[in-house]
Amino acid sequence: MVKETFNAKETFEAGYEMGKKALPGQIYCLNGDLGVGKTVFTQGFAKGLGIEEPVNSPTFTIIQEYHEGRLPLYHFDVYRIGDVEEMDELGYEEYFYSDGVCLIEWSTLIQEIIPDNAIEIVIEKDLEKGFDYRKITIGQEAV
Repeated sequence: MVKETFNAKETFEAGYEMGKKALPGQIYCLNGDLGVGKTVFTQGFAKGLGIEEPVNSPTFTIIQEYHEGRLPLYHFDVYRIGDVEEMDELGYEEYFYSDGVCLIEWSTLIQEIIPDNAIEIVIEKDLEKGFDYRKITIGQEAV
C-alpha cells in the first residue's frame, strides 16, 4: 500500500491511523533517509495507541518505552548501533516477542534479527512534488 502526504500533519495522521489498528506483538520497521518524517510518523503512531506523553526519537538511548496507551510501545532507533550484538545486550527478544508493539527506525541496520512477519514502512521524499511531500510505502512493496 502506498500513501502520499503533503505536509507533516498528514504524515502524523498516517501514523495515527496505523497506530489505531496496531495489534499486540506486531513489529513495524520504519525506514527512510534523515529528515523524511520518521519521528513525525512515530508520534502519530503513538497517539493512535493512546499515548499522550511526548514521543521523540531515542537516538542515543536506542529504545524508549511507552506504557500508557492501549498497548505498550517499544520505540527503537538503531541508527547509532554498532552491530547486532548490541541488540542482544538490550534484550531485544523480550520486546520483539511481547504483547506490546515495536516500532524500529533504521531497521535495515539489524535486518538479520527482524522477524519475517514484521511490517515494513518506507518514507521517501520527492522534491519535484513539493518540499513537504512524502511517499509512505507499507507492506511487501517496501521490501
